[in-house]
Amino acid sequence: MGYDLTMRIWRGDQEGGGLGDYTVEVSEGEVVLDALHRVQATQAGDLAIRWNCKAGKCGSCSAEVNGRPRLLCMTRLSDFEESEIITVTPLRTFPVIRDLVTDVSYNYEKAKELPYADLGPRDADGKRRMAQIDVERGQEFRKCIECFLCQNTCHVVRDHEDNKPAFAGPRFFIRYAELDMHPLDTHDRRALAQDAAGLGMCNITKCCTEVCPEGIKITDNAIIPMKERVVDRKFDPLVWLGSKIGLRNRDDEGRSEV
Repeated sequence: MGYDLTMRIWRGDQEGGGLGDYTVEVSEGEVVLDALHRVQATQAGDLAIRWNCKAGKCGSCSAEVNGRPRLLCMTRLSDFEESEIITVTPLRTFPVIRDLVTDVSYNYEKAKELPYADLGPRDADGKRRMAQIDVERGQEFRKCIECFLCQNTCHVVRDHEDNKPAFAGPRFFIRYAELDMHPLDTHDRRALAQDAAGLGMCNITKCCTEVCPEGIKITDNAIIPMKERVVDRKFDPLVWLGSKIGLRNRDDEGRSEV
């Protein structure tokens, strides 16, 4: 059974823009992306929307619906009253390209700063082995679809543009954690996470966890454990003593240091 839905959609580009009202007929079982496509097909052929799979797995259709960062393809119209106006705006943290499409290249630049996995030598038979419990520890983080909703909602960069050069954001903190927890990886990324990635700037409000469409416990399972690992290295008296008596550690570039 269909009904007329009123949508308020942000239209514009990097020079500016505003909200425009559209009334479109929708049907039971549809999602916000369906309604936007119908607006695009019947009233606004030049409406710019980024999308791909329409199954919640590509992360392309990220936007803000009634002020909340969400995937357009996973936001059901049944979550709203039929008389409610649904407002769709672009991700606030990133520069607008046009309409609902934003420039998320900031995230890819941050990805380049993260050292890749550096595995140790293989076993005598040419294989590498690790316990199943170690495999499972980082498995949750590999569910990330890079929708960047967590990056968008993080107030460290959402409200403070000047923090971006020094702050990697929650999406990459789970990557740091995943690699740091990998039993075969030889890099020590703790100092890098603290200094270059800005881990200390996160004050664990859990807003990133709340918007994750994959249900990844970003704060509890990645950020907090990574903060604890950084503290262990930086403030552990045994580590301090080892540095004083000449014990060697590997730094973030894999070099030996005294």
